[in-house]
Amino acid sequence: MPEKRRKVDREFREGAVRIVRESSKPLAQVARDLGVNEGTLGNWVKLDRQAREGTAELSTNDIAELKRLRAEVAELRMERDVLKRSVVLPVLDATK
Repeated sequence: MPEKRRKVDREFREGAVRIVRESSKPLAQVARDLGVNEGTLGNWVKLDRQAREGTAELSTNDIAELKRLRAEVAELRMERDVLKRSVVLPVLDATK
């Protein structure tokens, strides 16, 4: 006998995803508590995460490269700030 699929509205999905995001409960437990299939809730969370990151249309390789480039940019900014400070300090000492 086939399972009857339950239609859920957008508000329910958003609430379920918010519970997963904001609580420390495992996804499986939240799914059981809400009476939703674990895989279904996992898909909702994945889609939400992609929408938040803006990566829905990117491939896995593109996402990995984006993360690598963001880390590299953060490191370069830190190096730039250190170099700025190292140049400013001698100038300030010379003007005293």
